[in-house]
Amino acid sequence: MVVAVFVLHILFVVLDANQGNGFVATIYTVAKALVLGLGDVFTPEDAVLGVVMNYGLAALLYLVLGQFVIKALRRP
Repeated sequence: MVVAVFVLHILFVVLDANQGNGFVATIYTVAKALVLGLGDVFTPEDAVLGVVMNYGLAALLYLVLGQFVIKALRRP
């Protein structure tokens, strides 16, 4: 679910979605709250590239850590 929020946020930024839209604004707010300090790890000249890299990294970390937790809970 968190990864989906990050992917949507990245898509909305890349596609220059209307931030006045309630759904887009909600995704932006949730993504900003869940990024946990990873929103400014990379600071390239292009702001869109920065969002893709930073939120992509956050999505990847959530995915990997989530899989690790799932495997740990499934062990007998």
